[in-house]
Amino acid sequence: MSIVKLTPFRVGATIDTPTAVPKGISMIDAPSYWQQGFQGEGIVIAVLDTGCQTGHPDLRGQIIGGRNFTNDYLGIPTRYQDNNGHGTHVCGTIAGRGENGGVAGAAPKAKLLVLKVLDGSGKGKTENMTEAVKYAIKWRGPKGEKVRVISMSLGGPDDNPNMHAAIKSAVQNNIAVVCAAGNDGDGNARTSEYSYPGAYEEVIEVGSVSLQQRISPFSNSNSEIDLVAPGEQILSTYPHSKYALLSGTSMATPHVSGALALIIEKYEKKLNRTLTEPEIYKLLLQNTVKLGFSRADEGNGMLKLRS
Repeated sequence: MSIVKLTPFRVGATIDTPTAVPKGISMIDAPSYWQQGFQGEGIVIAVLDTGCQTGHPDLRGQIIGGRNFTNDYLGIPTRYQDNNGHGTHVCGTIAGRGENGGVAGAAPKAKLLVLKVLDGSGKGKTENMTEAVKYAIKWRGPKGEKVRVISMSLGGPDDNPNMHAAIKSAVQNNIAVVCAAGNDGDGNARTSEYSYPGAYEEVIEVGSVSLQQRISPFSNSNSEIDLVAPGEQILSTYPHSKYALLSGTSMATPHVSGALALIIEKYEKKLNRTLTEPEIYKLLLQNTVKLGFSRADEGNGMLKLRS
């Protein structure tokens, strides 16, 4: 049995009165898409994490469904509340509503399918994660909605064939799978650090940069990095209706997941058809800018949505 867990992350201060548009969201230029009328409406993102505080003021109404795959809450499938904090933070960066003084995520009108695969300590079984990916593929919403993006801010050292097969199946079903690169970096681009599922070729592997656009020293470097996004001192939602600053590639990942909702909505309306996963990936890379670091550090560059 393999174990997946949260990529180690740092919790900064908790905040009662946040900034409406966090610096990371501004940095990727998400507001430029909002001004065009694209906020992720109609796009469902499955978040595989520690659950979510569904009643958080900035997430109320954003949750379209969910399921518990852990033994927490007696293993009751319908109980997917967050008993760690990490999942709520990730959800806010993706789809926080940003109303009445709260924080806005990258795609404020996207919907979240909350799949709790990690327990309160941040650990989970690879088998449960695999089942959650399969669940996301088959899931249908009340109006026939399908999952378009799977967001996974987690990882482990083991290359699990069943998990890999499930991810391949998701991609074949035109679901973009976004994964954290991991926080085992040593600051040397010439050495490689791998975490799974992030290291799989089929996924979109996300590294971290600071708000000053420098590679985060903890961010894994390897040949599979696709792009980087803000991952240090990221402001987002936190349990007990709070807000917090967290750091890690876990925080970079949801910036990309939310941005994909904007890209999918914009180009599907423009083309009047459903995008394939390779098309989604190509469009994502068109929304990056080179920072001048090595390919192993930054992949194709930093996420920057182009109007």
